[in-house]
Amino acid sequence: MQAVLNYPKIAVIRPQGCLNATNALEFERDMTTTLAQNDISILVVDLAAVESLDSAGLMALLSIHKLALSLGRGLRLCAVAPSIRIIFELTQLDSVFEILDGEIELAAT
Repeated sequence: MQAVLNYPKIAVIRPQGCLNATNALEFERDMTTTLAQNDISILVVDLAAVESLDSAGLMALLSIHKLALSLGRGLRLCAVAPSIRIIFELTQLDSVFEILDGEIELAAT
């Protein structure tokens, strides 16, 4: 018997600075384009370089989460700074998103 291993194709997006009303639509478009690629199984958003997140940035992430679910694909957030993580906790969205502690966990997914 032969073992067959299928590794999912993972795309990583690394936004920088602020995710806010100024750039949320562009950010959402970039994530939608990446997620819509047929060879992508999991989209990882690395938030290590994100300094602030407002409601527009949060809505962009929620929109992509909904799209990922409808496409049967995964969406994960990683390297979320404590100042950004508190936003997810206060809005109780930490139970909606899969939040990884860092990129090191990507190998285990």
